Amino acid sequence: MRAARLALWGLVPAEIVLAFLLVAGVRVPPAVIAGAELLVACVLVLEVSVLLRLFTAARRAGTPAREALLGAVRELVPPALARLLMHELRAMHSLALWLVRRRHGVPAGAHPAAYTGPQTALMWGMIFVSVVETVALAVLIPWPLVHAVTLVIDVYGVLLLVAMHAACVTRPHVVGADGSLRIRYGALFDLRIAADEIARVRVDRRYPDGRLVTVREDGSLDLIVAGHTTVSVELTAPVGFVRPLGSRGSAHTLRFHADDPQALVAAVRSATERRGRPAPEPA
Repeated sequence: MRAARLALWGLVPAEIVLAFLLVAGVRVPPAVIAGAELLVACVLVLEVSVLLRLFTAARRAGTPAREALLGAVRELVPPALARLLMHELRAMHSLALWLVRRRHGVPAGAHPAAYTGPQTALMWGMIFVSVVETVALAVLIPWPLVHAVTLVIDVYGVLLLVAMHAACVTRPHVVGADGSLRIRYGALFDLRIAADEIARVRVDRRYPDGRLVTVREDGSLDLIVAGHTTVSVELTAPVGFVRPLGSRGSAHTLRFHADDPQALVAAVRSATERRGRPAPEPA
Protein backbone atom coordinates (compact mmCIF):
# COMPACT_ATOMS: atom_id res chain seq x y z
CA MET A 1 0.00 0.00 0.00
CA ARG A 2 2.78 2.44 0.92
CA ALA A 3 4.67 1.71 -2.31
CA ALA A 4 1.50 2.24 -4.37
CA ARG A 5 0.81 5.59 -2.76
CA LEU A 6 4.40 6.79 -3.21
CA ALA A 7 4.25 5.77 -6.86
CA LEU A 8 1.11 7.87 -7.36
CA TRP A 9 2.78 10.91 -5.78
CA GLY A 10 5.61 10.66 -8.33
CA LEU A 11 3.64 9.50 -11.36
CA VAL A 12 1.07 12.29 -11.60
CA PRO A 13 3.45 15.26 -11.98
CA ALA A 14 5.79 13.28 -14.26
CA GLU A 15 2.93 12.36 -16.60
CA ILE A 16 1.67 15.96 -16.66
CA VAL A 17 5.10 17.26 -17.69
CA LEU A 18 5.55 14.59 -20.39
CA ALA A 19 2.05 15.19 -21.77
CA PHE A 20 2.64 18.93 -22.03
CA LEU A 21 5.92 18.32 -23.83
CA LEU A 22 4.31 16.07 -26.41
CA VAL A 23 1.32 18.36 -26.94
CA ALA A 24 3.66 21.33 -27.37
CA GLY A 25 5.50 19.49 -30.12
CA VAL A 26 8.78 19.22 -28.21
CA ARG A 27 11.05 16.43 -29.46
CA VAL A 28 11.49 14.05 -26.57
CA PRO A 29 14.14 11.34 -27.06
CA PRO A 30 12.52 7.94 -27.79
CA ALA A 31 14.45 6.39 -24.90
CA VAL A 32 12.84 8.86 -22.48
CA ILE A 33 9.34 8.11 -23.80
CA ALA A 34 9.96 4.35 -23.69
CA GLY A 35 11.31 4.56 -20.15
CA ALA A 36 8.38 6.69 -19.04
CA GLU A 37 5.84 4.32 -20.58
CA LEU A 38 7.55 1.32 -18.99
CA LEU A 39 7.48 3.08 -15.63
CA VAL A 40 3.81 3.95 -16.09
CA ALA A 41 3.01 0.35 -16.99
CA CYS A 42 4.78 -0.93 -13.87
CA VAL A 43 3.01 1.59 -11.67
CA LEU A 44 -0.37 0.71 -13.22
CA VAL A 45 0.22 -2.99 -12.58
CA LEU A 46 1.07 -2.19 -8.97
CA GLU A 47 -1.96 0.07 -8.53
CA VAL A 48 -4.37 -2.41 -10.12
CA SER A 49 -3.07 -5.31 -8.04
CA VAL A 50 -3.45 -3.33 -4.80
CA LEU A 51 -6.89 -2.08 -5.91
CA LEU A 52 -8.07 -5.62 -6.70
CA ARG A 53 -6.81 -6.88 -3.35
CA LEU A 54 -8.70 -4.14 -1.49
CA PHE A 55 -11.82 -4.67 -3.61
CA THR A 56 -11.77 -8.45 -3.08
CA ALA A 57 -11.34 -8.07 0.67
CA ALA A 58 -14.31 -5.68 0.85
CA ARG A 59 -16.52 -7.98 -1.24
CA ARG A 60 -15.67 -10.96 0.98
CA ALA A 61 -16.79 -8.84 3.93
CA GLY A 62 -20.19 -8.42 2.26
CA THR A 63 -19.80 -4.88 0.93
CA PRO A 64 -21.77 -4.14 -2.27
CA ALA A 65 -19.64 -3.93 -5.41
CA ARG A 66 -19.98 -0.17 -6.00
CA GLU A 67 -19.21 0.73 -2.39
CA ALA A 68 -16.31 -1.74 -2.35
CA LEU A 69 -14.78 -0.15 -5.45
CA LEU A 70 -15.18 3.41 -4.17
CA GLY A 71 -13.74 2.42 -0.80
CA ALA A 72 -10.75 0.76 -2.44
CA VAL A 73 -10.02 3.88 -4.51
CA ARG A 74 -10.32 6.12 -1.43
CA GLU A 75 -7.95 3.88 0.49
CA LEU A 76 -5.41 3.65 -2.33
CA VAL A 77 -5.18 7.31 -3.38
CA PRO A 78 -3.59 9.52 -0.67
CA PRO A 79 -6.30 11.93 0.55
CA ALA A 80 -4.01 14.97 0.35
CA LEU A 81 -3.08 14.13 -3.26
CA ALA A 82 -6.72 13.61 -4.21
CA ARG A 83 -7.69 16.96 -2.68
CA LEU A 84 -4.81 18.78 -4.41
CA LEU A 85 -5.88 17.37 -7.76
CA MET A 86 -9.50 18.37 -7.11
CA HIS A 87 -8.43 21.90 -6.12
CA GLU A 88 -6.53 22.24 -9.40
CA LEU A 89 -9.47 20.92 -11.43
CA ARG A 90 -11.86 23.35 -9.72
CA ALA A 91 -9.43 26.20 -10.30
CA MET A 92 -9.22 25.38 -14.02
CA HIS A 93 -13.02 25.17 -14.18
CA SER A 94 -13.16 28.58 -12.50
CA LEU A 95 -10.79 29.95 -15.13
CA ALA A 96 -13.24 28.85 -17.82
CA LEU A 97 -16.11 30.50 -15.90
CA TRP A 98 -14.06 33.68 -15.55
CA LEU A 99 -13.42 33.83 -19.29
CA VAL A 100 -17.16 33.63 -20.04
CA ARG A 101 -18.00 36.03 -17.16
CA ARG A 102 -20.00 33.58 -15.08
CA ARG A 103 -19.99 32.79 -11.35
CA HIS A 104 -20.24 29.52 -9.49
CA GLY A 105 -22.92 28.78 -6.91
CA VAL A 106 -24.81 32.09 -6.99
CA PRO A 107 -28.51 31.23 -7.42
CA ALA A 108 -31.24 33.69 -8.32
CA GLY A 109 -32.15 35.96 -5.42
CA ALA A 110 -28.82 35.43 -3.64
CA HIS A 111 -26.37 38.19 -2.72
CA PRO A 112 -22.76 37.57 -3.88
CA ALA A 113 -20.00 39.21 -1.84
CA ALA A 114 -16.56 39.64 -3.40
CA TYR A 115 -13.43 39.30 -1.26
CA THR A 116 -10.55 39.70 -3.72
CA GLY A 117 -9.92 43.42 -3.18
CA PRO A 118 -6.90 43.23 -0.83
CA GLN A 119 -5.13 40.51 -2.81
CA THR A 120 -5.74 41.45 -6.46
CA ALA A 121 -2.65 43.62 -6.84
CA LEU A 122 -0.54 41.01 -5.03
CA MET A 123 -1.80 38.19 -7.24
CA TRP A 124 -1.14 40.06 -10.47
CA GLY A 125 2.28 41.03 -9.14
CA MET A 126 3.08 37.36 -8.54
CA ILE A 127 1.81 36.47 -12.00
CA PHE A 128 3.98 39.19 -13.56
CA VAL A 129 7.07 37.98 -11.68
CA SER A 130 6.35 34.40 -12.76
CA VAL A 131 6.05 35.45 -16.41
CA VAL A 132 9.36 37.35 -16.19
CA GLU A 133 11.01 34.30 -14.61
CA THR A 134 9.61 32.06 -17.33
CA VAL A 135 10.98 34.28 -20.09
CA ALA A 136 14.36 34.64 -18.36
CA LEU A 137 14.81 30.90 -17.89
CA ALA A 138 13.72 30.27 -21.49
CA VAL A 139 16.56 32.52 -22.62
CA LEU A 140 19.25 31.39 -20.18
CA ILE A 141 18.90 27.57 -20.14
CA PRO A 142 20.95 26.11 -23.03
CA TRP A 143 20.05 22.42 -22.77
CA PRO A 144 16.99 21.63 -24.97
CA LEU A 145 15.36 18.99 -22.79
CA VAL A 146 15.90 20.89 -19.51
CA HIS A 147 14.74 24.04 -21.28
CA ALA A 148 11.52 22.33 -22.44
CA VAL A 149 10.72 20.76 -19.07
CA THR A 150 11.36 24.04 -17.23
CA LEU A 151 9.24 25.96 -19.73
CA VAL A 152 6.32 23.56 -19.32
CA ILE A 153 6.48 23.72 -15.53
CA ASP A 154 6.75 27.53 -15.50
CA VAL A 155 3.91 28.03 -17.98
CA TYR A 156 1.70 25.68 -15.98
CA GLY A 157 2.64 27.57 -12.81
CA VAL A 158 1.57 30.88 -14.37
CA LEU A 159 -1.66 29.29 -15.61
CA LEU A 160 -2.35 27.91 -12.14
CA LEU A 161 -1.81 31.33 -10.52
CA VAL A 162 -4.29 32.91 -12.94
CA ALA A 163 -6.73 30.05 -12.27
CA MET A 164 -6.43 30.56 -8.51
CA HIS A 165 -7.28 34.24 -8.91
CA ALA A 166 -10.16 33.33 -11.23
CA ALA A 167 -11.46 30.88 -8.61
CA CYS A 168 -11.61 33.66 -6.03
CA VAL A 169 -13.42 35.96 -8.47
CA THR A 170 -15.97 33.41 -9.67
CA ARG A 171 -16.62 31.82 -6.24
CA PRO A 172 -17.67 34.73 -4.00
CA HIS A 173 -19.27 34.50 -0.58
CA VAL A 174 -23.03 34.04 -0.99
CA VAL A 175 -25.93 35.16 1.18
CA GLY A 176 -28.88 32.95 0.27
CA ALA A 177 -32.42 34.19 -0.18
CA ASP A 178 -33.28 32.45 3.12
CA GLY A 179 -30.50 34.20 5.07
CA SER A 180 -28.04 31.30 4.87
CA LEU A 181 -24.38 32.08 4.38
CA ARG A 182 -21.77 30.39 2.21
CA ILE A 183 -18.19 31.41 3.05
CA ARG A 184 -15.55 30.55 0.45
CA TYR A 185 -12.01 31.13 -0.66
CA GLY A 186 -11.62 30.17 -4.28
CA ALA A 187 -11.57 26.40 -4.73
CA LEU A 188 -9.77 25.83 -1.41
CA PHE A 189 -12.41 26.52 1.25
CA ASP A 190 -16.20 26.23 1.28
CA LEU A 191 -18.39 26.44 4.39
CA ARG A 192 -22.19 26.59 4.41
CA ILE A 193 -24.07 28.02 7.41
CA ALA A 194 -27.84 27.73 7.76
CA ALA A 195 -29.77 30.88 8.62
CA ASP A 196 -30.92 29.54 12.00
CA GLU A 197 -27.30 28.83 12.98
CA ILE A 198 -26.38 32.54 12.85
CA ALA A 199 -26.77 34.33 16.19
CA ARG A 200 -24.93 37.59 15.44
CA VAL A 201 -23.34 39.11 12.37
CA ARG A 202 -21.49 42.41 12.27
CA VAL A 203 -18.82 44.43 10.54
CA ASP A 204 -15.58 43.76 12.40
CA ARG A 205 -12.37 44.96 10.75
CA ARG A 206 -9.26 43.11 11.93
CA TYR A 207 -5.72 42.49 10.74
CA PRO A 208 -4.86 39.09 12.22
CA ASP A 209 -1.69 37.08 11.83
CA GLY A 210 -1.85 33.55 10.51
CA ARG A 211 -2.39 31.44 7.43
CA LEU A 212 -5.42 31.42 5.15
CA VAL A 213 -7.40 29.21 7.56
CA THR A 214 -6.42 29.86 11.17
CA VAL A 215 -8.18 28.40 14.20
CA ARG A 216 -7.70 30.34 17.42
CA GLU A 217 -7.47 28.92 20.93
CA ASP A 218 -10.85 30.44 21.80
CA GLY A 219 -12.57 28.27 19.15
CA SER A 220 -12.89 30.97 16.49
CA LEU A 221 -11.93 30.59 12.84
CA ASP A 222 -10.23 33.29 10.77
CA LEU A 223 -10.38 33.07 6.97
CA ILE A 224 -7.70 35.63 6.19
CA VAL A 225 -7.36 37.41 2.83
CA ALA A 226 -4.11 39.43 2.52
CA GLY A 227 -4.06 39.98 6.28
CA HIS A 228 -7.68 41.19 6.45
CA THR A 229 -10.99 40.10 7.97
CA THR A 230 -13.98 42.46 7.94
CA VAL A 231 -17.01 40.40 9.05
CA SER A 232 -17.62 38.49 12.27
CA VAL A 233 -20.32 35.83 12.59
CA GLU A 234 -21.23 34.29 15.94
CA LEU A 235 -23.08 30.98 15.77
CA THR A 236 -25.69 29.33 17.94
CA ALA A 237 -23.52 26.19 18.05
CA PRO A 238 -20.11 25.18 16.67
CA VAL A 239 -20.07 24.21 13.00
CA GLY A 240 -17.63 21.83 11.35
CA PHE A 241 -15.34 22.82 8.50
CA VAL A 242 -12.75 21.16 6.28
CA ARG A 243 -9.29 22.64 5.72
CA PRO A 244 -7.81 22.76 2.20
CA LEU A 245 -5.86 19.49 2.67
CA GLY A 246 -8.72 17.63 4.33
CA SER A 247 -8.23 17.96 8.08
CA ARG A 248 -11.38 18.87 9.99
CA GLY A 249 -12.24 21.24 12.80
CA SER A 250 -15.11 23.21 14.31
CA ALA A 251 -15.64 26.81 15.36
CA HIS A 252 -18.35 28.87 17.07
CA THR A 253 -17.20 32.24 15.69
CA LEU A 254 -16.19 32.94 12.10
CA ARG A 255 -14.25 35.95 10.86
CA PHE A 256 -13.67 36.51 7.16
CA HIS A 257 -13.13 39.25 4.62
CA ALA A 258 -15.70 40.84 2.32
CA ASP A 259 -14.91 43.85 0.14
CA ASP A 260 -18.24 45.43 1.16
CA PRO A 261 -18.93 44.07 4.65
CA GLN A 262 -21.85 46.43 5.33
CA ALA A 263 -23.72 45.11 2.28
CA LEU A 264 -23.14 41.49 3.32
CA VAL A 265 -24.34 42.07 6.89
CA ALA A 266 -27.40 43.95 5.61
CA ALA A 267 -28.17 41.12 3.15
CA VAL A 268 -28.09 38.50 5.93
CA ARG A 269 -30.43 40.52 8.15
CA SER A 270 -32.79 41.45 5.31
CA ALA A 271 -33.07 37.89 3.99
CA THR A 272 -33.76 36.53 7.46
CA GLU A 273 -36.46 39.13 8.12
CA ARG A 274 -38.16 38.34 4.80
CA ARG A 275 -38.47 34.72 5.89
CA GLY A 276 -40.34 35.80 9.02
CA ARG A 277 -37.58 35.00 11.48
CA PRO A 278 -35.81 37.36 13.91
CA ALA A 279 -32.79 38.90 12.24
CA PRO A 280 -29.36 38.08 13.70
CA GLU A 281 -28.21 40.69 16.17
CA PRO A 282 -25.75 43.20 14.67
CA ALA A 283 -23.43 43.29 17.67
